[in-house]
Amino acid sequence: MNPAENYCDRCDDIVGNVRTQIPLLEKAAEWFAGTILAGRMVHVFGSGHSRIMVEEMWPRYGSFPGWNPIVELSLTFHNLVVGANGQRQAMFLESTPGLAERILRNFDIHDDDSALVISSSGCNVVPIEIAELFKARGLNVVAIISQAHAEATESKDPRGVKLQDFADVVLDTGAPAGDAMISIPGLATPVAPGSSVGGCILINALKALVAQLLTEAGSPPTVLTGSAIVGGEEAARLFESAYDEHARRMATLFAGLGAEAAHND
Repeated sequence: MNPAENYCDRCDDIVGNVRTQIPLLEKAAEWFAGTILAGRMVHVFGSGHSRIMVEEMWPRYGSFPGWNPIVELSLTFHNLVVGANGQRQAMFLESTPGLAERILRNFDIHDDDSALVISSSGCNVVPIEIAELFKARGLNVVAIISQAHAEATESKDPRGVKLQDFADVVLDTGAPAGDAMISIPGLATPVAPGSSVGGCILINALKALVAQLLTEAGSPPTVLTGSAIVGGEEAARLFESAYDEHARRMATLFAGLGAEAAHND
């Protein structure tokens, strides 16, 4: 078979896999909508190429405020590949214990918040510890992993735990072990990953469900919408309004930082 056709067929399988998880998506959407209706934020974290799913959630066309996209450049800045800020350093930092705690130290996390943590393997230390810390603070945690890849991969956490061990709901991208989906005759190893395809479908299915719940609750979200749909003036208004709402919501994540320490002093 033509490898491009083969890849499309494998993506059809991924879509089918997402369909089987709609009940899980609905549960996650209930938590996320509840957080947004409470005026709080859904924290979305991904390192490495999982940052793609974080940015797919917010901010982009067809998305809305209520999500706190946590993307550390030291873990995700891939385009230089080698040299300063290269991929070797990013992969090293992904498995550095304690970094997750320093990342979350920047936010006043509340148990009305919820979290979405994305890691294809579920085996790198930072996303594992991020999910663990969210759970310790009483948040509902949703994980997106590639189930087959996670099961075939050894955890880099010395305790042997994986991301899914700290998640209340686990969503599966449907990508195979190793992620790459297409074998080429004469080539020793497969090409063309599938986790980003499955991850983006899961993200946007979740987004649609949350938008429905917010609208049904009488609080329709302010959606970033292109001028091709609403005209230039209305598109600009929606963008400004959505960004302002995001800023107000983010302010709540900084309001109480250090308050306990200051009180003890």
